[in-house]
Amino acid sequence: MKASANQIRQALAAPRLRFYLLHGPDEAGAGALAAVLAQAMGDRAERVDLDGATLRSDPARLADEAASMSLFGDARHIRVTGMGDESVTAVTALLTAEAAGNPVVAIAPGVRSTAKIVKMAIDSPHALAFACYPPTAQDAERLATTLAGERGMRLATGVAARLVTASSGDRSVMAQEIEKFALFLDAAPDRPQELDHQALDLVGADLDEAEATRAVEALVEGRPDHLAEELNRLSEAGTSPIPWLRQIARRLVALIDMRADVANGEPVDAVMKRHRVFFRDEDATARALRRWTPMMLSTALARTRAAERAVMSPGNAGGVLADEAVLQLARALARRG
Repeated sequence: MKASANQIRQALAAPRLRFYLLHGPDEAGAGALAAVLAQAMGDRAERVDLDGATLRSDPARLADEAASMSLFGDARHIRVTGMGDESVTAVTALLTAEAAGNPVVAIAPGVRSTAKIVKMAIDSPHALAFACYPPTAQDAERLATTLAGERGMRLATGVAARLVTASSGDRSVMAQEIEKFALFLDAAPDRPQELDHQALDLVGADLDEAEATRAVEALVEGRPDHLAEELNRLSEAGTSPIPWLRQIARRLVALIDMRADVANGEPVDAVMKRHRVFFRDEDATARALRRWTPMMLSTALARTRAAERAVMSPGNAGGVLADEAVLQLARALARRG
């Protein structure tokens, strides 16, 4: 069956099917949905992690894991990452097996809606398929409101928009931010609280964009030495990596939109005018649009958002993770000349 956004969240929160396929380019959104299943299974549940390459070499593995019992009798579920059409045989075995007591959630960022594996999931009574695309601003605000409600928070007017901007529309980052605010307010479904602008100002990770602009432009222009200097300056000032990672993400999203127009044959000057690029930024933006390819921009955005999620995870290496992620991108761009 093909699921809507509400249907997939509800289904993952109370799993009764064998297979949940989360396909499409919004890998962060798919990861956040997969976490809903993990939460539904409980803290003591065993999670088995597989990937597309494993299923290609051992197609029977998926159905076997779905039918196997946990060693200690606890709940069990399977998460597959990087799934593609190489897993058709494995998914066929899962959907046609006599029994499969452990739910499977698969993240397939490179799989389009026309792929065979998607059609299999839609046609099967044992599966749900959901296409994950980066949300529009309106969709993202609704998502922020929903996530906050699940944590026992009502959002004051304008707060949802600020949460979307702060997270660059990344569902996973947004969920982590909302969880942080729930802890700050001691909010829960049985003790609801209002999340207002004052709380955002006190706890939120954003800062004045001017503090990080030079680092952002050093990355976009492929100047790793200059970027390293700016990152050292931000580190010495005690600045969290989260704000400048988000500023980089916003810059990359803007370039992705403009680069798509350029790829469709529109002149660079006309694109910048339509997107209302500030006149002082026109030269740098024009250079970036001519230098970055759509694939490079997409990869850079994915790595930037992955770095932010890593920084926000418990027990992480903090700013070192973020610094290395963006420096690698700047070095790669510099090598292209």
